[in-house]
Amino acid sequence: MMDDPSCQRPDDALSRQFLDTVSNLFGCLGRALICLDRHFRVVHASEGLDEIAGAGAAEAVVGRRVRDLLGEELFGSEGALRLALEAGVLREGWGASLRLGDASPHLLSITAAPIATLDSTLCDPRVSFLLVVRSAQDPRQSSTALPTIFAGMVGRSAAMVDIFRLIQRLDESESTVLVSGESGTGKELVARAVHVHSPRRAGPFVAVNCGALPGELLESELFGHVRGAFTGAVSDRQGRFEIAAGGSLFLDEIGDLPQPLQVKLLRVLQERTFERVGESVSRATDTRIIAASHIDLQRAVEEGRFREDLYYRLRVVPIRIPPLRDRREDVEPLARHLLARVGMRTGRSMLLAPDCVRALLGYAWPGNVRELENALEYAVAVCRRQTIHPADLPAEVRDGRARSRPGGAAIMRGHEAPAVDSSERDRLLAALESHRWSRAATARALGISRTTLWRKIRELGLAP
Repeated sequence: MMDDPSCQRPDDALSRQFLDTVSNLFGCLGRALICLDRHFRVVHASEGLDEIAGAGAAEAVVGRRVRDLLGEELFGSEGALRLALEAGVLREGWGASLRLGDASPHLLSITAAPIATLDSTLCDPRVSFLLVVRSAQDPRQSSTALPTIFAGMVGRSAAMVDIFRLIQRLDESESTVLVSGESGTGKELVARAVHVHSPRRAGPFVAVNCGALPGELLESELFGHVRGAFTGAVSDRQGRFEIAAGGSLFLDEIGDLPQPLQVKLLRVLQERTFERVGESVSRATDTRIIAASHIDLQRAVEEGRFREDLYYRLRVVPIRIPPLRDRREDVEPLARHLLARVGMRTGRSMLLAPDCVRALLGYAWPGNVRELENALEYAVAVCRRQTIHPADLPAEVRDGRARSRPGGAAIMRGHEAPAVDSSERDRLLAALESHRWSRAATARALGISRTTLWRKIRELGLAP
């Protein structure tokens, strides 16, 4: 790592004195200075980093690639900050997560600048770029700061930054977590982030959709079975609880779990044991449960559809993800992040025109982040230029039709009109009307399966 000539320490005492002086100045302001060479390796970090990220942090980062410290999304070969620095552009207030070894990650706010314009006789000749770092916990942080990228998630809203911080505080916990939020809000991403920032990060992350299988098959999927337990069981089989040993088991759509399996899951949570289907031998489990639901489980408890004791066993640490319409400040950074991801898959580098951004902000996104990604993928497919305009967006996004009044009359909104909050019934009805009641088209637009859509139609009493 240190064989690169750019990583050798210079003999120029004036350069060292200059770095020390600047570092001390930033330290007085509660900032840390990180200096990068032209290969984006750290050649200097001020002692202020120890105050932000813990004792020894400044020494630990020297010689390392900044992409390994602050993430591929920012400093990989196509990272936003790396590309900006290589183009000679300053970037201020970007959020990132710094992890050193097994220590807790730290949310940071970063200002990145090239130093080509500085006096080369004063600056250390190894240094090509400067990062000025402060803790993102600083209450003086501007609400208009650029987005934080955390565990593959993007957020600028206070609600999402709070979720990122909560996940960080859980880094030494193995408590059961219940993630709630509408379809498409990113519940599995949050669950994965909880796993990655936990003592079980070295173990497997195993996901099961509780609404995708009938009860009999789901029981075998979760707990496994022995040979001859039922027709077709020709050999013993491990269940997901055994496969996830030492790691985390993500139970998605837990609200769809049949009542008999709710009883069995409660026993696992209480006694940490289970039995395979067709077997009477109890097996110990070493698995952390992370559950998620798009339905209101408390309401399901009140209606007798979900066990109250199981609900409280799952809801040890609740994490609620707000719908995208309630965190408008996340729409633009999410769109740019998702567009870059779609562009990488298709081999195209795309831009969003200002009027296209306004159209995205004017739509209510009943399918949340999943629908936003689908809309951008559609736009990339139909756009023949490098810049996406409103004409390239799906019709319902372009026209802003994502709400309806009770009774079915759609609310037509201009691109810059604020979102009008509404019930799930109204949102779903608007989406159905936008696609002329085609369940296949509506499910695709909302980013959900047709089975889930049909269930929602029945639950909400909708009809053409």
